Amino acid sequence: MAEIFAISSIDEGLPQIELNEVKKRSLSGILALMSRTLVIQLIGFLATFALTVFLSPSIYGIFYLVSSVVNFLAYFSDIGLAAALIQKKVSPTRKDLITTFTVQQILVLTLIALLLIFSNLIKDFYQIGAEGIYLLWAMAISLFLSSLKTIPSVILEREIKFNKLIIPQIVETLVFNLAAVYFAWRGFGITAFTIAVLSRGIVGLIAMYIVSPWRPGLGISRESLSHLLKFGLPYQANTLLAVVKDDGMTIFLGKVIGSQGLGYLGWASRWANLPLRIFMDNLTKVAFPAFSRMQNHPKELKKVVELSLKYLTLLVFPVFVVMAIFSVPLINLIPRYTKWLPAVIPLYLYIFNAAWASISTMITNTLNAIGKIKSTFKLMMMWTGLTWTLFPLLAFKYGYLGVSYAVGIIAVSSVFSIIILKKYLDFSLFISLKSPFFASLILALYCLFTRPLITTFISLIITMSMGVVIYALVTLCLEGKDFFHKTYRYFFIKHA
Repeated sequence: MAEIFAISSIDEGLPQIELNEVKKRSLSGILALMSRTLVIQLIGFLATFALTVFLSPSIYGIFYLVSSVVNFLAYFSDIGLAAALIQKKVSPTRKDLITTFTVQQILVLTLIALLLIFSNLIKDFYQIGAEGIYLLWAMAISLFLSSLKTIPSVILEREIKFNKLIIPQIVETLVFNLAAVYFAWRGFGITAFTIAVLSRGIVGLIAMYIVSPWRPGLGISRESLSHLLKFGLPYQANTLLAVVKDDGMTIFLGKVIGSQGLGYLGWASRWANLPLRIFMDNLTKVAFPAFSRMQNHPKELKKVVELSLKYLTLLVFPVFVVMAIFSVPLINLIPRYTKWLPAVIPLYLYIFNAAWASISTMITNTLNAIGKIKSTFKLMMMWTGLTWTLFPLLAFKYGYLGVSYAVGIIAVSSVFSIIILKKYLDFSLFISLKSPFFASLILALYCLFTRPLITTFISLIITMSMGVVIYALVTLCLEGKDFFHKTYRYFFIKHA
């Protein structure tokens, strides 16, 4: 393909930022994402609750299945070029940006064409009906709209300007959830998701170009493509394994355990991973570009990694404890929600998995940031192999419960990610996890003692509020009263 670059813009690159500025922007980026998450997850929490009231497990399972089909195909819409732009040590040029944009559009349009060709085959194989196919087509359109946002998003991530990146995400979440809940309430069934997906795609694209204007262009530079693929292809190979492990398995299970069993697993996974979506996604989204900028400063990187793990686990561990212990009383308190009681055991095991994932995801993210992509690839190979061995074996024997058993078993293998990172970065996991673990243990004992007292929503709120106070006090005792001050000083004073 011929190169179609404007000569005046060939060498225009993104600005390079200094280490001190990286740290300040990283913390401000995390705070911005956290504030965004409070809004997004509040909306998402209320919407998920409403949808699981209005919709049956089988309809929820169809959405979970179709989402996995599109997510699986979406992997092939990128060959790691966007990640390579973020990880690149020097500033990307306009050649790099346009090359990435052009290649991605070629891949996306090819995938959409294949999806349309095989849509009837998918409908017949999974028996999802015409409404399920309309949802599939809507997600295909959304995939194209999402691809148009890639470069503006990369520019903001590269410059660690997450205060701007959060705006389209909030708008998308608000539009999607309002549309989905409203039309589910009106009895539209799976079509509620179709309308919501299209609305989110259109509004999100407009919002992204407002906050991060970028002039698209077409053209492929062989030099840029070759350089970006050196990191991009190994990175995308890891992504492929993750997609095969997660979405590929969901597609497989849709036929083995049916839409209802898949609905139970989707419900359990959704709630168990909610703390990770609230806290971990924010930290890792900032960590990848920030750690990439710090890869030549191992001492500084070590401190930031330890702090990131500590803050992440301090935030998610207590939520996991409360969710696991209070889940059954809470389900019994909500009218029309007891239909999800069969998913409680999967919920426990998915929570166990999520606790390990809060550690391993940050570690693999660090490995990627410092360029150890082959190590991450080996880990993904291990997890994919375990998933495709244990999931089918236990699913055929125990149904959807067998899948949750496999989830719990595989979670423990995350210990290998810790061993690998220790080879490249002399960080202390004990320093990071000491306080979160012991404070959560005390909280768990409190929750077990008070669980029989929960008979109304008021008693639940009072009990959980006391739990927050106990956890905060134990944490302060373990860390010392100057814990937050030391962290503030590290980011804002020492590096000012």
